Amino acid sequence: MLDQFGRHIEYLRISITDRCNFRCQYCMPVEGLPWLPKQEILRYEEIAEVVRQLAPLGLKRLRITGGEPTIRPDLPALIRLLKAVPGIEDIALSTNGVKLPQLAVDLAAAGLDRVNISADSLQPERVVKIARRDLGFDLVQSALAAQQAGIGPIKINVVVMRGINDDEIADFAALTREHPWHVRFIELMPVGELRELTWDHVVPSDEVLARIRAMAPLEADAGPARGNGPAVYYRLPGAPGTVGVITPMTHTYCESCNRVRLTADGRLRTCLFGDHEVVLRDALRRGEPLRPLFERALAEKPKEHALLQMRVGGLRALSEVGG
Repeated sequence: MLDQFGRHIEYLRISITDRCNFRCQYCMPVEGLPWLPKQEILRYEEIAEVVRQLAPLGLKRLRITGGEPTIRPDLPALIRLLKAVPGIEDIALSTNGVKLPQLAVDLAAAGLDRVNISADSLQPERVVKIARRDLGFDLVQSALAAQQAGIGPIKINVVVMRGINDDEIADFAALTREHPWHVRFIELMPVGELRELTWDHVVPSDEVLARIRAMAPLEADAGPARGNGPAVYYRLPGAPGTVGVITPMTHTYCESCNRVRLTADGRLRTCLFGDHEVVLRDALRRGEPLRPLFERALAEKPKEHALLQMRVGGLRALSEVGG
């Protein structure tokens, strides 16, 4: 599977809901969004059918996203369906982690391989302020639940926001000295209707790394054995885990993009911040083959995003496409 620029596309991010139990400042308006009608959202069997049709073309890796995917009922049932598709080598989950202590064992039994947990503070009161919901989230408890269930590697995604949580960079990095976790610091992406967070809140990855180096020297590292993304990894001396940076604002990585996204209502989005989409749901429900639509989508996949020009392809919030 090659796009028009010769990039190999083997990774599909699947949003299974547009809803979330958080309202994180950088991701969703506090009042929420107009939710998709239930009949427009792909059923689990329909999602599995999309994957079954794309796997013979070279699709190998999947990531389940939202909104918050764990709030959709019986998520392990979807994992089992996807795990049974020939050619699929890896299934990951992106989650805010709130429900991992209850779900981790069942998700692991269903075949989930990896998990990314979004966590923007280690301070309970600050978690509530950023998420604008008080659900008792405890990052360490959730990560340990996944680890004990045998899910791994465990990655922790921290969106760094100046004046909001950037004073916790060292605390997050210190987790990698105690646990075999991979803490990734992500540059804030001010998008859509969430413009109260601006360029002034962006902390460049070079600054993040400089603050961590003030703790101890950093060594370049290959990072976790399995991964699909653009993070660059480092390791504190003797640490079982790593720290990483993801740099959509200061060092774009579009030239190596290996992914497309399936929205909860069945649109194939070829760039997170682009405006190019191909509707799969209608053809899927008519029983038509999806390969021609997928090949057309790859032929039209843009060379790079326009986020730096603040053009975000009609997105109102990151929650609409699962990041």
